Amino acid sequence: MEQTVEQKLKALYELQNIHTKIDRIRQIRGELPMEVADLEDDVAGLETRIQKIKNELDDLEDDIVTRKNLIKEAQANIKRYEAQLNDVKNNREYEAISKEVEIQGLDIQVSEKKIREYGFEITSKTQIYDKAAGDLEGRQNDLDAKKAELGTITAETEKEENDLNTQAETAKQNIEERLLTAYTRLRHNAKNGLAVVTIQRDSCSGCFNQIPPQRQADIRQRKKIIVCEHCGRILVDEQMALEVEHA
Repeated sequence: MEQTVEQKLKALYELQNIHTKIDRIRQIRGELPMEVADLEDDVAGLETRIQKIKNELDDLEDDIVTRKNLIKEAQANIKRYEAQLNDVKNNREYEAISKEVEIQGLDIQVSEKKIREYGFEITSKTQIYDKAAGDLEGRQNDLDAKKAELGTITAETEKEENDLNTQAETAKQNIEERLLTAYTRLRHNAKNGLAVVTIQRDSCSGCFNQIPPQRQADIRQRKKIIVCEHCGRILVDEQMALEVEHA
């Protein structure tokens, strides 16, 4: 059976009431879900940074080991070359071996210099690592606290919100698709989520602009769907609102 305009308006206002209750529950959670998501991103970013620094420190330690091994090899070569100096037959052989000893000595100096540089780098990166680890601990503690707070609020309101969502889906069945689409669009565009509002003190309770007396009279007749000339919200009279709320 075709719904009357009054029935359509009541169905819309009932759905608005349910959605308003859902909005209030979500307002209780406030910015917590976003804060949790931001903290999770911070923690993940710090963990990635810490792992990168750890890998760099490990590489530096490996480089030091490599350089120390090169020094040992060079020292062994020097001993071998110095032993060969005792058996040289001419100046040319002596100079060639002496040159090798000099090269090995320079290699040792280069490796020792590199080891010092790696040591300074390790000290610097360790400080960065320790600070990042401290930041991570702080962020993780904040995240744990926010998650616990969100979990408590969610546990307290989850059943009520689920029940209201079920009611909203049922209420939607009583609204024709064209009106439901318009309602959804209005609700999405409104900052406070109000698509259907009452007249209060001769004004639209959505945007608080004055409604002319004749227009108020038309709204109270419930013969056609009337929207606010200023904000586009669907308007219902206060008596209808009371009828729906106490139904």
